[in-house]
Amino acid sequence: MAKNPFSPPKLPPKLHYGNLVSEIARANKSLGRLDALLSQLKNPRLLSRTMVTREAVLSSQIEGTEVTLNEVLEKEARGVTKEEISKDRDFREVINYRQALEHGIRVLGDQPLAENLIKELHAILLRSARGKNRAPGEFRRKLVYIGKPGATIEEASFVPPLPGEIIELFSNLERYIHTEEREALVQIGVAHYQFEAIHPFEDGNGRIGRLLISLMLFQKKLLSYPFIYLSEFFEEHRREYYDLLLGVSEKGDWESWLKFFLRGINIQAQKAQEVSQRILDLHMSLNSRITEFNSRYAHHFLDELFSNPYFSSHTIKDRTGIKNVQTVFTLIAKFLNAGVIIDMTPQKKRNKIYCFNELLKILDS
Repeated sequence: MAKNPFSPPKLPPKLHYGNLVSEIARANKSLGRLDALLSQLKNPRLLSRTMVTREAVLSSQIEGTEVTLNEVLEKEARGVTKEEISKDRDFREVINYRQALEHGIRVLGDQPLAENLIKELHAILLRSARGKNRAPGEFRRKLVYIGKPGATIEEASFVPPLPGEIIELFSNLERYIHTEEREALVQIGVAHYQFEAIHPFEDGNGRIGRLLISLMLFQKKLLSYPFIYLSEFFEEHRREYYDLLLGVSEKGDWESWLKFFLRGINIQAQKAQEVSQRILDLHMSLNSRITEFNSRYAHHFLDELFSNPYFSSHTIKDRTGIKNVQTVFTLIAKFLNAGVIIDMTPQKKRNKIYCFNELLKILDS
Protein backbone atom coordinates (compact mmCIF):
# COMPACT_ATOMS: atom_id res chain seq x y z
CA MET A 1 0.00 0.00 0.00
CA ALA A 2 1.45 3.36 -1.07
CA LYS A 3 2.16 5.97 1.56
CA ASN A 4 0.32 9.25 1.38
CA PRO A 5 2.36 12.35 0.54
CA PHE A 6 3.57 14.07 3.71
CA SER A 7 2.95 17.78 4.15
CA PRO A 8 5.20 19.21 6.90
CA PRO A 9 3.59 21.63 9.37
CA LYS A 10 4.31 25.31 8.79
CA LEU A 11 7.24 26.93 10.58
CA PRO A 12 8.16 27.90 13.23
CA PRO A 13 7.76 24.71 15.27
CA LYS A 14 7.20 24.67 19.01
CA LEU A 15 10.57 23.89 20.58
CA HIS A 16 11.78 23.41 24.15
CA TYR A 17 15.05 25.31 24.06
CA GLY A 18 15.85 24.34 27.64
CA ASN A 19 16.57 20.77 26.50
CA LEU A 20 19.11 22.04 23.93
CA VAL A 21 21.07 24.51 26.06
CA SER A 22 24.29 22.49 26.43
CA GLU A 23 24.38 21.46 22.75
CA ILE A 24 23.77 25.06 21.62
CA ALA A 25 26.52 26.36 23.93
CA ARG A 26 29.09 23.81 22.73
CA ALA A 27 28.33 24.43 19.06
CA ASN A 28 28.46 28.23 19.43
CA LYS A 29 31.74 28.04 21.36
CA SER A 30 33.38 25.90 18.65
CA LEU A 31 32.09 28.19 15.91
CA GLY A 32 33.42 31.22 17.77
CA ARG A 33 36.89 29.71 18.02
CA LEU A 34 36.87 28.81 14.33
CA ASP A 35 35.72 32.27 13.32
CA ALA A 36 38.43 33.89 15.45
CA LEU A 37 40.99 31.86 13.52
CA LEU A 38 39.44 32.66 10.14
CA SER A 39 39.36 36.37 10.94
CA GLN A 40 43.18 36.27 11.01
CA LEU A 41 43.33 35.22 7.36
CA LYS A 42 44.72 37.93 5.12
CA ASN A 43 43.60 35.93 2.10
CA PRO A 44 40.62 33.54 2.61
CA ARG A 45 41.23 32.15 -0.88
CA LEU A 46 44.34 30.49 0.55
CA LEU A 47 42.05 27.87 2.08
CA SER A 48 38.77 28.30 0.28
CA ARG A 49 39.22 26.52 -3.05
CA THR A 50 40.61 23.26 -1.68
CA MET A 51 38.20 23.23 1.28
CA VAL A 52 35.21 23.84 -0.98
CA THR A 53 36.41 21.12 -3.38
CA ARG A 54 36.72 18.71 -0.44
CA GLU A 55 33.14 19.48 0.61
CA ALA A 56 31.94 19.03 -2.98
CA VAL A 57 33.53 15.57 -3.08
CA LEU A 58 32.08 14.51 0.30
CA SER A 59 28.58 15.81 -0.42
CA SER A 60 28.54 14.12 -3.83
CA GLN A 61 29.76 10.84 -2.32
CA ILE A 62 26.60 10.71 -0.19
CA GLU A 63 24.69 10.59 -3.49
CA GLY A 64 26.80 7.69 -4.77
CA THR A 65 29.71 9.28 -6.63
CA GLU A 66 33.03 7.48 -6.21
CA VAL A 67 35.54 10.11 -7.28
CA THR A 68 38.09 11.17 -4.61
CA LEU A 69 39.51 14.59 -3.76
CA ASN A 70 42.91 13.59 -5.17
CA GLU A 71 41.33 12.43 -8.43
CA VAL A 72 39.41 15.68 -8.88
CA LEU A 73 42.43 17.88 -8.18
CA GLU A 74 44.74 15.82 -10.37
CA LYS A 75 42.28 15.78 -13.25
CA GLU A 76 41.94 19.56 -13.07
CA ALA A 77 45.73 19.91 -13.07
CA ARG A 78 46.00 17.81 -16.24
CA GLY A 79 43.41 19.98 -17.92
CA VAL A 80 40.04 18.51 -18.84
CA THR A 81 38.09 19.32 -21.98
CA LYS A 82 34.35 20.03 -21.84
CA GLU A 83 33.78 16.77 -23.69
CA GLU A 84 35.76 14.80 -21.09
CA ILE A 85 33.86 16.51 -18.26
CA SER A 86 30.49 15.67 -19.81
CA LYS A 87 31.46 11.99 -20.07
CA ASP A 88 32.66 11.72 -16.47
CA ARG A 89 29.45 11.99 -14.46
CA ASP A 90 31.06 11.80 -11.01
CA PHE A 91 33.64 14.47 -11.81
CA ARG A 92 30.98 16.71 -13.37
CA GLU A 93 28.76 16.47 -10.28
CA VAL A 94 31.62 17.44 -7.96
CA ILE A 95 32.58 20.42 -10.14
CA ASN A 96 28.93 21.52 -10.35
CA TYR A 97 28.57 21.37 -6.56
CA ARG A 98 31.72 23.42 -6.07
CA GLN A 99 30.57 26.01 -8.62
CA ALA A 100 27.16 26.25 -6.92
CA LEU A 101 28.72 26.76 -3.47
CA GLU A 102 31.22 29.31 -4.78
CA HIS A 103 28.41 31.16 -6.60
CA GLY A 104 26.34 31.27 -3.41
CA ILE A 105 29.25 32.64 -1.37
CA ARG A 106 29.99 35.24 -4.06
CA VAL A 107 26.47 36.67 -4.43
CA LEU A 108 25.09 36.38 -0.89
CA GLY A 109 26.14 39.92 -0.07
CA ASP A 110 23.98 41.27 -2.91
CA GLN A 111 21.14 38.70 -2.94
CA PRO A 112 19.10 37.24 -0.08
CA LEU A 113 19.13 33.49 0.44
CA ALA A 114 15.70 33.19 -1.13
CA GLU A 115 13.84 31.20 -3.78
CA ASN A 116 15.50 32.83 -6.81
CA LEU A 117 19.03 32.26 -5.54
CA ILE A 118 18.28 28.70 -4.43
CA LYS A 119 16.90 27.96 -7.89
CA GLU A 120 20.06 29.45 -9.41
CA LEU A 121 22.17 27.13 -7.26
CA HIS A 122 20.06 24.16 -8.30
CA ALA A 123 20.44 25.03 -11.99
CA ILE A 124 24.24 25.11 -11.56
CA LEU A 125 24.18 21.81 -9.68
CA LEU A 126 22.31 20.05 -12.47
CA ARG A 127 24.31 21.64 -15.30
CA SER A 128 24.95 18.48 -17.33
CA ALA A 129 23.40 16.27 -19.98
CA ARG A 130 21.83 14.06 -17.30
CA GLY A 131 20.59 17.03 -15.29
CA LYS A 132 18.78 18.67 -18.21
CA ASN A 133 16.00 16.12 -17.84
CA ARG A 134 15.58 16.84 -14.10
CA ALA A 135 14.09 20.37 -14.35
CA PRO A 136 17.21 22.32 -13.29
CA GLY A 137 16.32 25.51 -11.44
CA GLU A 138 12.62 24.67 -11.26
CA PHE A 139 10.38 23.25 -8.58
CA ARG A 140 9.24 19.74 -9.35
CA ARG A 141 5.95 19.22 -11.13
CA LYS A 142 5.46 15.58 -10.27
CA LEU A 143 5.18 13.32 -7.24
CA VAL A 144 8.46 11.77 -6.10
CA TYR A 145 9.32 9.36 -3.32
CA ILE A 146 12.37 8.30 -1.32
CA GLY A 147 13.39 4.71 -0.82
CA LYS A 148 16.06 2.12 -1.51
CA PRO A 149 17.33 1.89 -5.12
CA GLY A 150 14.70 0.19 -7.23
CA ALA A 151 11.98 0.53 -4.58
CA THR A 152 8.39 1.20 -5.66
CA ILE A 153 6.24 3.91 -4.11
CA GLU A 154 4.59 1.16 -2.02
CA GLU A 155 8.03 0.44 -0.52
CA ALA A 156 9.01 4.11 -0.08
CA SER A 157 10.32 5.29 3.28
CA PHE A 158 9.07 8.83 2.64
CA VAL A 159 6.76 10.55 0.15
CA PRO A 160 7.24 14.36 0.03
CA PRO A 161 4.36 16.81 -0.49
CA LEU A 162 2.37 17.04 -3.70
CA PRO A 163 3.80 19.49 -6.27
CA GLY A 164 0.85 21.84 -5.77
CA GLU A 165 1.86 22.41 -2.13
CA ILE A 166 5.51 23.31 -2.78
CA ILE A 167 5.15 27.05 -3.46
CA GLU A 168 3.23 27.74 -0.25
CA LEU A 169 5.50 25.55 1.88
CA PHE A 170 8.64 27.04 0.38
CA SER A 171 7.37 30.60 0.93
CA ASN A 172 6.82 29.73 4.58
CA LEU A 173 10.36 28.28 4.79
CA GLU A 174 11.80 31.40 3.15
CA ARG A 175 10.04 33.70 5.63
CA TYR A 176 11.29 31.57 8.52
CA ILE A 177 14.92 31.73 7.31
CA HIS A 178 14.77 35.52 7.33
CA THR A 179 13.14 35.99 10.74
CA GLU A 180 15.16 36.75 13.86
CA GLU A 181 15.00 33.57 15.90
CA ARG A 182 16.20 33.02 19.46
CA GLU A 183 19.04 30.71 18.36
CA ALA A 184 20.40 30.95 14.79
CA LEU A 185 21.91 27.44 14.88
CA VAL A 186 18.60 25.90 15.86
CA GLN A 187 16.94 27.91 13.09
CA ILE A 188 19.40 26.49 10.54
CA GLY A 189 18.77 22.94 11.81
CA VAL A 190 15.00 23.44 11.52
CA ALA A 191 15.36 24.95 8.04
CA HIS A 192 17.48 22.01 6.87
CA TYR A 193 14.86 19.51 7.97
CA GLN A 194 12.05 21.53 6.37
CA PHE A 195 13.87 21.85 3.05
CA GLU A 196 14.48 18.11 2.89
CA ALA A 197 10.86 17.38 3.90
CA ILE A 198 9.47 19.69 1.19
CA HIS A 199 11.88 18.11 -1.30
CA PRO A 200 11.15 20.94 -3.76
CA PHE A 201 13.23 19.70 -6.68
CA GLU A 202 13.03 16.60 -8.81
CA ASP A 203 16.69 15.81 -8.15
CA GLY A 204 19.57 17.23 -6.10
CA ASN A 205 17.63 18.04 -2.90
CA GLY A 206 20.19 16.41 -0.60
CA ARG A 207 23.12 18.30 -2.09
CA ILE A 208 21.29 21.64 -2.14
CA GLY A 209 20.10 21.09 1.43
CA ARG A 210 23.65 20.47 2.68
CA LEU A 211 24.98 23.41 0.68
CA LEU A 212 22.38 25.70 2.25
CA ILE A 213 23.65 24.89 5.75
CA SER A 214 27.05 26.40 4.89
CA LEU A 215 25.47 29.42 3.23
CA MET A 216 23.11 30.07 6.17
CA LEU A 217 26.03 29.98 8.61
CA PHE A 218 27.71 32.60 6.43
CA GLN A 219 24.58 34.69 5.86
CA LYS A 220 23.75 34.83 9.58
CA LYS A 221 27.33 35.95 10.29
CA LEU A 222 28.10 32.95 12.46
CA LEU A 223 31.24 32.58 10.33
CA SER A 224 33.16 35.22 8.40
CA TYR A 225 33.74 32.59 5.71
CA PRO A 226 31.87 29.27 5.33
CA PHE A 227 34.68 26.87 6.21
CA ILE A 228 32.46 24.37 8.02
CA TYR A 229 30.65 21.69 6.08
CA LEU A 230 28.42 18.95 7.48
CA SER A 231 28.58 16.41 4.63
CA GLU A 232 31.43 14.53 6.33
CA PHE A 233 29.43 14.23 9.58
CA PHE A 234 26.23 13.22 7.78
CA GLU A 235 28.12 10.59 5.76
CA GLU A 236 29.77 9.14 8.87
CA HIS A 237 26.35 8.92 10.58
CA ARG A 238 24.26 8.35 7.47
CA ARG A 239 21.69 5.97 8.96
CA GLU A 240 21.19 8.12 12.06
CA TYR A 241 20.86 11.23 9.89
CA TYR A 242 18.05 9.79 7.79
CA ASP A 243 16.32 8.15 10.76
CA LEU A 244 16.26 11.41 12.72
CA LEU A 245 14.86 13.40 9.79
CA LEU A 246 12.17 10.75 9.46
CA GLY A 247 11.58 10.97 13.22
CA VAL A 248 10.60 14.62 12.86
CA SER A 249 8.16 13.75 10.07
CA GLU A 250 6.59 10.75 11.78
CA LYS A 251 6.72 11.71 15.47
CA GLY A 252 7.46 15.43 15.56
CA ASP A 253 10.73 14.61 17.35
CA TRP A 254 12.55 17.89 16.83
CA GLU A 255 14.69 17.49 19.93
CA SER A 256 16.58 14.36 18.79
CA TRP A 257 17.18 15.81 15.33
CA LEU A 258 18.39 19.18 16.65
CA LYS A 259 20.72 17.60 19.22
CA PHE A 260 22.25 15.54 16.40
CA PHE A 261 22.53 18.60 14.14
CA LEU A 262 24.15 20.73 16.86
CA ARG A 263 26.57 17.91 17.66
CA GLY A 264 27.53 17.87 13.98
CA ILE A 265 28.14 21.63 13.99
CA ASN A 266 30.30 21.31 17.10
CA ILE A 267 32.39 18.41 15.75
CA GLN A 268 32.86 19.88 12.27
CA ALA A 269 33.76 23.32 13.64
CA GLN A 270 36.45 21.73 15.82
CA LYS A 271 37.77 19.73 12.86
CA ALA A 272 37.74 22.80 10.61
CA GLN A 273 39.66 24.77 13.24
CA GLU A 274 42.27 22.04 13.58
CA VAL A 275 42.69 21.64 9.82
CA SER A 276 42.78 25.39 9.22
CA GLN A 277 45.40 25.89 11.95
CA ARG A 278 47.62 23.13 10.54
CA ILE A 279 47.33 24.62 7.06
CA LEU A 280 48.17 28.10 8.32
CA ASP A 281 51.14 26.76 10.30
CA LEU A 282 52.39 24.97 7.18
CA HIS A 283 51.97 28.13 5.11
CA MET A 284 53.90 30.22 7.67
CA SER A 285 56.71 27.66 7.87
CA LEU A 286 57.12 27.41 4.10
CA ASN A 287 56.85 31.16 3.63
CA SER A 288 60.02 31.60 5.71
CA ARG A 289 61.83 28.77 3.91
CA ILE A 290 61.20 29.99 0.37
CA THR A 291 62.65 33.43 1.09
CA GLU A 292 66.01 31.87 0.19
CA PHE A 293 64.71 31.17 -3.34
CA ASN A 294 65.43 34.83 -4.18
CA SER A 295 62.39 35.09 -6.43
CA ARG A 296 59.74 37.79 -6.23
CA TYR A 297 57.22 35.22 -7.49
CA ALA A 298 57.97 32.50 -4.91
CA HIS A 299 55.39 33.56 -2.29
CA HIS A 300 52.62 33.98 -4.87
CA PHE A 301 53.58 30.59 -6.32
CA LEU A 302 53.29 29.06 -2.83
CA ASP A 303 49.83 30.59 -2.29
CA GLU A 304 48.64 28.97 -5.50
CA LEU A 305 49.81 25.57 -4.23
CA PHE A 306 47.52 25.99 -1.23
CA SER A 307 44.66 26.92 -3.55
CA ASN A 308 45.13 23.75 -5.62
CA PRO A 309 47.81 21.25 -4.56
CA TYR A 310 47.98 19.54 -7.98
CA PHE A 311 49.33 21.48 -10.94
CA SER A 312 51.18 21.39 -14.23
CA SER A 313 53.58 24.04 -15.52
CA HIS A 314 50.76 25.29 -17.74
CA THR A 315 48.08 25.56 -15.00
CA ILE A 316 50.43 27.17 -12.45
CA LYS A 317 51.56 29.68 -15.08
CA ASP A 318 47.93 30.65 -15.75
CA ARG A 319 47.04 30.85 -12.07
CA THR A 320 50.08 32.89 -11.01
CA GLY A 321 50.07 35.16 -14.05
CA ILE A 322 53.83 34.66 -14.51
CA LYS A 323 54.47 35.49 -18.16
CA ASN A 324 57.93 34.01 -18.56
CA VAL A 325 57.82 30.23 -19.03
CA GLN A 326 61.42 29.79 -17.90
CA THR A 327 60.62 31.57 -14.61
CA VAL A 328 57.89 28.99 -13.99
CA PHE A 329 60.22 26.06 -14.66
CA THR A 330 62.91 27.59 -12.44
CA LEU A 331 60.43 27.94 -9.57
CA ILE A 332 59.18 24.38 -10.04
CA ALA A 333 62.79 23.14 -9.86
CA LYS A 334 63.43 25.12 -6.67
CA PHE A 335 60.25 23.83 -5.00
CA LEU A 336 61.16 20.28 -6.06
CA ASN A 337 64.70 20.53 -4.72
CA ALA A 338 63.39 21.91 -1.43
CA GLY A 339 61.03 18.93 -1.11
CA VAL A 340 57.94 21.15 -1.03
CA ILE A 341 56.40 19.47 -4.07
CA ILE A 342 56.82 16.06 -5.68
CA ASP A 343 56.83 14.99 -9.32
CA MET A 344 53.81 12.72 -9.91
CA THR A 345 54.90 11.79 -13.45
CA PRO A 346 58.67 11.07 -13.27
CA GLN A 347 58.44 8.88 -16.37
CA LYS A 348 57.30 11.82 -18.51
CA LYS A 349 59.45 14.61 -19.92
CA ARG A 350 56.53 16.82 -20.96
CA ASN A 351 53.09 17.62 -19.55
CA LYS A 352 54.26 16.70 -16.07
CA ILE A 353 52.00 16.83 -13.01
CA TYR A 354 53.26 17.97 -9.62
CA CYS A 355 51.74 17.63 -6.17
CA PHE A 356 51.94 19.59 -2.92
CA ASN A 357 51.69 16.45 -0.82
CA GLU A 358 51.96 18.03 2.65
CA LEU A 359 48.68 19.85 2.16
CA LEU A 360 46.93 16.69 0.95
CA LYS A 361 48.12 14.82 4.05
CA ILE A 362 46.42 17.43 6.23
CA LEU A 363 43.19 17.28 4.22
CA ASP A 364 43.11 13.47 4.32
CA SER A 365 43.81 13.20 8.06
